[in-house]
Amino acid sequence: MTATAVTGSPGCGRTRSSRSPRTATDPGLSAAGVSLRVDSIDAAAARVARWFARRPTRAGNTRVLAVDGRSGGGKTTLARAVAGRLGAPVLPMDDLYDGWDGLASGVGQLVEGILRPLADGRRPRWRRYDWAAGRYGALVTLDPVGLLVVEGVGAGARAAAPLLSGLVYVAAPASLRRRRALARDGDTFIPHWDRWAGQEERYLAADDVAGRADILVNGAPGADEL
Repeated sequence: MTATAVTGSPGCGRTRSSRSPRTATDPGLSAAGVSLRVDSIDAAAARVARWFARRPTRAGNTRVLAVDGRSGGGKTTLARAVAGRLGAPVLPMDDLYDGWDGLASGVGQLVEGILRPLADGRRPRWRRYDWAAGRYGALVTLDPVGLLVVEGVGAGARAAAPLLSGLVYVAAPASLRRRRALARDGDTFIPHWDRWAGQEERYLAADDVAGRADILVNGAPGADEL
C-alpha cells in the first residue's frame, strides 16, 4: 500500500516511494509516495474527510477511521476536524487505557469491546477509565453508527487493522510534541512522560503504524494548529 502524506507546513512534504528512508520528523514516520501540501488543519481535514468518505466498511456497517501518533503530535485536533466534516462521533483512546501503564489494555478494549461488536452487529460496550480515581469506571455503550473516528496512540494497532476503513498517522518533532502535551495537561503529565513515551515507542515499532498508514500528516512547526 502506498501512503499519502499531508503536510501542514512548507518544506515538510516530499514525493518519494513508500520505502524511502525515514524522516527526521519522527522516528516512526516513513516517507510517503505522494505529498499533498496544505496550509491549515481545515485543509488537511478536508482532504482526509473526502478520502475517507469513499472507503469501504470493514466493521459491519461502520466505517472506522483511526488517527494515531505520539502524544502532542496533533491527533486530537485533526480527528475532531475530520469528524466534524463527516458528522461522526469521536472516541478517544484516553477513555480506553488502563492508566499510565495501560496502552496495551486500551488496544484490547478497542478491538474486543468496540470493533468486534460492530463487525458482529452488536452494540459496543466498554469501561471508561476514570483518570481522577485511577481505575475503570462507568460502563459505556455505543449505538451502531455509520462512521466512527477513533483517535489516540493505539487506534491503528495491527490487531485492529482488519476492521479499520482507514488509518492516519500524525507526527511532529519530539521537542514540539512535549511542549504541546505539557502545555495541555500540565503537571498531570510531567511525572509520566518518560514511561508513556516508552510504551508509545514499543507499540509504534512493533505494529509498524506509520509504515501501514494510508495517510501521513506532518504536524511540524508552521502548522501549530495541529
